[in-house]
Amino acid sequence: MATYTLPELPYDYAALAPVISPEIIELHHDKHHAAYVKGANDTLEQLAEARDKEAWGTINGLEKNLAFHLSGHILHSIYWHNMTGDGGGEPLEKDGVGELADAIAASFGSFAQFKAQLTKASATTQGSGWGVLAYEPVSGRLIVEQIYDHQGNVGQGSVPILVFDAWEHAFYLQYKNQKVDFIEAMWQVVNWQDVAKRYATAKERAHSLLPAP
Repeated sequence: MATYTLPELPYDYAALAPVISPEIIELHHDKHHAAYVKGANDTLEQLAEARDKEAWGTINGLEKNLAFHLSGHILHSIYWHNMTGDGGGEPLEKDGVGELADAIAASFGSFAQFKAQLTKASATTQGSGWGVLAYEPVSGRLIVEQIYDHQGNVGQGSVPILVFDAWEHAFYLQYKNQKVDFIEAMWQVVNWQDVAKRYATAKERAHSLLPAP
């Protein structure tokens, strides 16, 4: 039985147009995300076989594959819910996301400074990767991470709450090689309600993630 399954989209393929075309959403979810789910499950089976046979010659590659595919699955699962056709703008107290807005201001100085940092981090990823807003439980602050592939440059213990996919498959059919234009457009579909819920949950559970005294 498969451990991981492809989640359904929380909207139809056309829900994020014109920022992201229906064709991209369909291919991105049904093909690319599905491939990461399959890759994670296949790698778990291969690791089980290695344990049974006590054959560890490929352990380095298998562990790297698991990190790659599982992280890809997790980041994409967040990505779909981080977006909505009714999103955009910035988190405001009047919209019920004041706690998130305050945390962004406290961690980055202002929303504008946070937006500039996440935009730059996402748009300048070398090759394939992500720009991520994460809750860092040791300091209790929000940080921006520039992730290469799906799993590189990740701070241990940090919890992603807003992710921008900067892999070419997320935008190339529509934006060609203009990654910066795609990242700028992404701000029009951010689902701040979802981000705020993720922030609140990460903050609530922070005590269980902190290193032991």
